[in-house]
Amino acid sequence: MTASNQDSFHEIKPPLAVDQALAEANRCLNCYDAPCTKACPTHIDVPGFIKKIGTGNLRGSARVIFEANVLGASCARVCPTEVLCEGACVMDDVTWKPIQIGQLQRYATDFAMARGILPFTKSPVKKPGRVAIIGAGPSGLACAAELLRVGHEAVIFDAGEKPGGLNTYGVAEYKMTPAVALAEVAQLQKAGVEIRSGVRVGQHISIAELETQFDAIFVGVGLGRIGKIGLAGENLDGVVDAMDYIAELKIDRAKAETRTRGRRVVVIGGGNTSIDVVTQAQRLGAAEVHLVYRRGPEELPAYAHEVELAKQSGCRFVFLSQPVRVVGNGKVEGLVVQRMRLGAPGPDGRRKPEPVVGEELTLAADLIVPATGQEARLDLLKNLPNVKLDRNRPVVNSDMQTSNPKYFAGGDCVSGGQEVVNAVAEGKRAAAGIVKFLQNRQSTVDGRQFGAEK
Repeated sequence: MTASNQDSFHEIKPPLAVDQALAEANRCLNCYDAPCTKACPTHIDVPGFIKKIGTGNLRGSARVIFEANVLGASCARVCPTEVLCEGACVMDDVTWKPIQIGQLQRYATDFAMARGILPFTKSPVKKPGRVAIIGAGPSGLACAAELLRVGHEAVIFDAGEKPGGLNTYGVAEYKMTPAVALAEVAQLQKAGVEIRSGVRVGQHISIAELETQFDAIFVGVGLGRIGKIGLAGENLDGVVDAMDYIAELKIDRAKAETRTRGRRVVVIGGGNTSIDVVTQAQRLGAAEVHLVYRRGPEELPAYAHEVELAKQSGCRFVFLSQPVRVVGNGKVEGLVVQRMRLGAPGPDGRRKPEPVVGEELTLAADLIVPATGQEARLDLLKNLPNVKLDRNRPVVNSDMQTSNPKYFAGGDCVSGGQEVVNAVAEGKRAAAGIVKFLQNRQSTVDGRQFGAEK
């Protein structure tokens, strides 16, 4: 039975039972150099939290996780652990399987979430310096939490109706539901994070107003829509942005099922988002699903374990095929692709696809979903005063500070698109940089005041 024949938005990694968690925790060797911790962008003390699970101290285990990553519950579900912590596990050989670190992390954080254990404690000592954070996604939430830990006031402004950013609207349903993402945000709010939802900076409040009211500003707006490919027929009814397609299921499942069930779906792209789309489409009951990629399987940038999941779900891969035009009479009827071959390596070292003259193929389609990369939110970024951009991304130093010392940035708007855990790590790093900036600023102010008193 294929995934499309089931009501199959069950989680691909269901929670561990108590006996499973204990058995798995006791397999851990508690490595002294902990390659798993080094492989985690937020550097969670993996042996530390696993050892506490093994002794039954789940409260302590969760605290170890949250100390390094306040979004530990969502990261336990959506992190590509196969290539991060578990990929670095010394147990990964022909005899043993890696420790299920992600599942154990979920086991501990779910325990904490269910009992209302807060992910961090707000400092009782208030320090001077207010910080505005633009965006309530993973980087903004992490930045706010770290600032509150040390006593700085932080206020998040978010354009969305609901907070959480990518976690709420952009993660495939079979990995994490919006309910989990929002519950995690709610815990952060209980701990003291202030979020003003439905507030678009530049529309409801100006950048100038933020500069007047706050001493530092963190920009964590993520990325926007999938950019246009430039195909003839791209505006036909039935061509849907990949991020909109993923978000639709989270907002209105009935509508998402109506759009997909029994339809022929063609996805354009080769990254992890395209894999999320084809797997989600199959689980929504699509009649058939194709993924079109202009290079070969060896060049596919998506994670191998994600690709395998898509194959198991029933997706058919159409490699070495370049989309040429969308065909249809008022609505999508198919996608014409040009057969390609790999030529000489380009400047990036990758072999460049070249057309095979005279070889075209039409894939029948009712729904075409481009997943070829999200655009930067230039409507905001270009209006940040004296903030230098490179390839439409803010240029930052090791403290995530931009060319305007008052502005910091992190997450996908800087990286161009990475994992949730990377965004959390950058939000933490930015918070540390902001603390340093505010301390230096206060020292200057205090010095001037002292001089004036003399």
